[in-house]
Amino acid sequence: MDDLTEEDSVPLSYFFRGFMEMPKLEQHALELTKGKTLDIGCGSGCHSLYLQNEKGMEVTGIDNSLGAIKTAKKRGVKNLIQSSIFDCKTASYDTLLLLMNGPGICGTLEKLGELLLKLKSLLSENGQILLDSSDLIYLFDETPEGEKIVSGEQYYGELDYGIRFEGETETFPWLYVDFGNLSHFAKEVGLKSELILEGENWDYLARLTREY
Repeated sequence: MDDLTEEDSVPLSYFFRGFMEMPKLEQHALELTKGKTLDIGCGSGCHSLYLQNEKGMEVTGIDNSLGAIKTAKKRGVKNLIQSSIFDCKTASYDTLLLLMNGPGICGTLEKLGELLLKLKSLLSENGQILLDSSDLIYLFDETPEGEKIVSGEQYYGELDYGIRFEGETETFPWLYVDFGNLSHFAKEVGLKSELILEGENWDYLARLTREY
């Protein structure tokens, strides 16, 4: 649940889905993944397991949640790191994966540049960042002239996101970023943006590579 939409019930099985149950954006991202890979916010390990077992790739899953790391390990992910990506030690990866709205981990638009700069430091010379997100502008009403009515001073993609499970609720800041803003912040830190695929609900898959 978040502060823009109604509470939505997500079955637990969704977090343990296989490749055929994944959205097309995620499937395409996994098909584009190459080389030594870091799966950022790996969760239960769905993406890591596919790359490791089906594509035979060298992949490491990283997640700040100890519970997620334990679950991914039980499911068979071989290489795992419990850490925030911001605390991740310098390494070199050919692909950085941030799926299921991966940029959300930075919380606010203001911190997006900091996240992208950190990701750039983890990239090999010809590496790529594959991420998906959504432009939430579609949630807002329009004026008779067709202009979106967006209230408040903060960026409309900055949400207070909540998860409720077995009677307990955890709330945290979460960012959905439109491709235009993503491209702007990427360019500021020397990354080139490419729109790879658009979904049906204002969601998209993007690839970032080194510009300098």
